[in-house]
Amino acid sequence: MTVRDFRIAIPDAAIADLHARLRAVRWPAALDADDWNDGTGVAFMRHLVDEWLRFDWRAVEARLNRLPNYMATIDGQPIHFIHRRGVGPWPLPLIVTHGWPGSFVEMEALLPRLADPGAHGGDPADAFDVVVPSLPGYGFSPAPARTGVGAREIAGLWRGLMAELGYRRFGAQGGDIGASVSTWLARRFPDDVAGIHLNFVPGSYRPPLGDGLPLPTADERAFLDRGAAWTAAEGAYAALHATKPQTLSFALTDSPVGLAAWIVEKVRAWTDCGGDIERVMPLATLLTDISLYWFGDNLTGALRLYKENRLRPLTFAPGERVIPPVGVALFPHELPMPPRSWVERVFDVRRWTPMPRGGHFAALEQPDLLAEDIRAFFRPLRTP
Repeated sequence: MTVRDFRIAIPDAAIADLHARLRAVRWPAALDADDWNDGTGVAFMRHLVDEWLRFDWRAVEARLNRLPNYMATIDGQPIHFIHRRGVGPWPLPLIVTHGWPGSFVEMEALLPRLADPGAHGGDPADAFDVVVPSLPGYGFSPAPARTGVGAREIAGLWRGLMAELGYRRFGAQGGDIGASVSTWLARRFPDDVAGIHLNFVPGSYRPPLGDGLPLPTADERAFLDRGAAWTAAEGAYAALHATKPQTLSFALTDSPVGLAAWIVEKVRAWTDCGGDIERVMPLATLLTDISLYWFGDNLTGALRLYKENRLRPLTFAPGERVIPPVGVALFPHELPMPPRSWVERVFDVRRWTPMPRGGHFAALEQPDLLAEDIRAFFRPLRTP
């Protein structure tokens, strides 16, 4: 049996080193300390660092250790994961995958809403056995020791993990990179996957075009134009991750403030916060996520996943279809999302839900809305 209990225990020396680096920060100059037009605001970062020095990691660690943490080795790759058993007559196994710059703690509020819906205003018949793994190179999952491990290969690891836990057939859910992993699960293992629910459509997804296939519609062309404009204005981070992750990792591995600034800028831009991060996310939540990246000491591996995914994008051949049904939740402050017709060129879309509020980190921002949509999508797919 490769599954074992896991307990988070960051060494005192690592916490002391973090505090020393935070106190020794060399602040950059800024034309306007409150401005975010050139990137992360200096004034906000000073505020964040003050809070980080007061941040009680040990209290957070104790809380996270109350979650059912485990470690498994699948095909030689150690994987950290949370496994919360459902409270209901027939819980459906569901694997939920985070992305960057998220982590397994992104799902902390979502877990009880899926595992015990009866305690959160839902129907106990909609319960799930929830598995939340940390991507290789993220959180407490070590980075892969070889190249060639992208979302496609991680889908294989997740299938192996679910088999190790005794689940032959299961659902998958994810946003960001987690959406890519979930999509690869459905594409590669249609007999094992009951369905996938996404709160993001992977940016690399491209259906087959040309060769007598329907031309892009006006809505689809508008989406492609929006995506190109977004990439030009906001996509430099992804281009760097996907081409020279090692170079960037020197800075993010050596400087906790540099790491925090790299993450914070995207959190502010991608959440439905109106420019005020603390309106949707307490600083303690943000610092928990950033601290996991810092203490995990796997920055190169985390960044490099973008390179692996760039080398194997989600492109499809003419006539290729993904068999398991798909549900999509569309949060209004998400990165550019395609029209339904673009997704239906390859997928069997059963549910398409525009949301009233929320952004890229839906499980953190709007756990009730996301949980409700996940439960509704999988309800007709359950089989005893």
